[in-house]
Amino acid sequence: MKISRNRSGHPGHVGLVGLVGPLRPLAVATLALLTSACTVGPDYHRPPVNVAATYSELPGWTQAEPSAEKPKGDWWTAFNDPLIDQLEPLVSVSNQNVRADYANYQEALAEVRVARASLFPTIGVTGSGTKARSSVGNVARVANSGSLEGNVSWAPDLWGQVRRTIEENAATAQSTEATLANATLSEQVALATAIIELRTSDANIDLLQKTVVAYQHYLDVVSDQDQAGTIAPSDLITARTQLETAQSSLIALGVARAQYAHAIAVLVGKNPEELSITHSTTMPTLPGVPVGVPSTLLERRPDIAAAERKMAAQNAAIGVAVSAYYPEISLSGLAGFTQSPLSGLFKVANYVWSLGGSATETLFDGGLRSADVDAAKAAYDSTVATYRGTVLTAFQNVEDDLSGLRILAEQSVVLETAVKDATRGAEIAFNEYQAGTVDYTTVATAQATQLSTQQTALNVQETRLLDTASLFGDLGGGWSADQLHDPRHPDKQTAPAQTGNAAAGSVDAKVQ
Repeated sequence: MKISRNRSGHPGHVGLVGLVGPLRPLAVATLALLTSACTVGPDYHRPPVNVAATYSELPGWTQAEPSAEKPKGDWWTAFNDPLIDQLEPLVSVSNQNVRADYANYQEALAEVRVARASLFPTIGVTGSGTKARSSVGNVARVANSGSLEGNVSWAPDLWGQVRRTIEENAATAQSTEATLANATLSEQVALATAIIELRTSDANIDLLQKTVVAYQHYLDVVSDQDQAGTIAPSDLITARTQLETAQSSLIALGVARAQYAHAIAVLVGKNPEELSITHSTTMPTLPGVPVGVPSTLLERRPDIAAAERKMAAQNAAIGVAVSAYYPEISLSGLAGFTQSPLSGLFKVANYVWSLGGSATETLFDGGLRSADVDAAKAAYDSTVATYRGTVLTAFQNVEDDLSGLRILAEQSVVLETAVKDATRGAEIAFNEYQAGTVDYTTVATAQATQLSTQQTALNVQETRLLDTASLFGDLGGGWSADQLHDPRHPDKQTAPAQTGNAAAGSVDAKVQ
């Protein structure tokens, strides 16, 4: 609070120096307390975890193509699918689950500022004025009175309770930021998965459309032979049933495709009717994935980073609980003017000030503080177990993906030959039927085998793509723990790339 002298500089008035002067002992006491302050509770050290030198499934896994030069941030571009490339950037902008986690992160940052505020004194000013009428005998008098006071109160952080709280809240904010990154990555993988499933539905539709055309041709041939009376009537029924079954399966695929399209729209924050995806005859490319060594997974997985930051937060909470054993000290000061009548309020004679301090120490609490410390330590042990469990699950995820890709690659090679054989077998069976050496049941069986083998091969291709998308996610995408921001030093960093404006990521109503 600043109150200046009048223009004449009359010595009977008090200015800023006179007002602040009595508070100097408070400042001296503050400096003394600050220099003697300490921080109780354990300092944080990340607990060790067992990490293998290499993934057990890696030696038997072969990449589809070298991809060390692939972009590590926009990992989805490795699939070379225009729909994936167009929609993936919208996830971090418009996906509602991601937006919710972003709001949680902003709340956690605000909690850090709330804790930091306790390091500083609270300064206030109070002014009042009163006009009152009084009577002395038969004489009435109206008097004005008033006061203007500045006050300072402060509880020095002698034992580090506030600093530990800031440390706890900062680590919690970083955990929330990592949770935001994990949610974004999870939704991005979910979008890639939905698009791969949509593309597979389109490929299945193409396959069944070709099958329906072939079956119609077979039915025409059988119908001609039936009219000529050269075949059994059951052959015509078998050929017609085969065609109608394929037509029914083709219609049923429309349900799955529509559901995948609706899921894609929701993942990018749109109503299903806002997004129309055209049919595509091209499947995404099967990319290779630079796996690396297991130790890098600890820094690349945002869920691991979130669990690790929760450990740091809970470790700081132990210090907060321990600080309750020490006395609470607070300082206060007041300086100002009070006068009745109001005129001449700022004269020396009306100047008042006070300094004060208090200390509070709990002598007996029935074991409350000890129980709080034990509870904080147990909660920390729980976060350690959760962290190590998260690490183990992460390794399991990667190993599952690698084994799946390795085994599916072997299966794909066998199926490629099986499709050729089944196709050739169906052709031979139909030629033999036309020659009259086999009945149509043999043809129908061969054709069913061909269709089933082709669908199996397509499903294996889909599963390989899905496992690759999962592997990208299980390896952390392009994320790294060094991207976490320290909310205690906001001026030394930029905010994470995120916006609440859905319009920033627009997409055409009709996409390829």
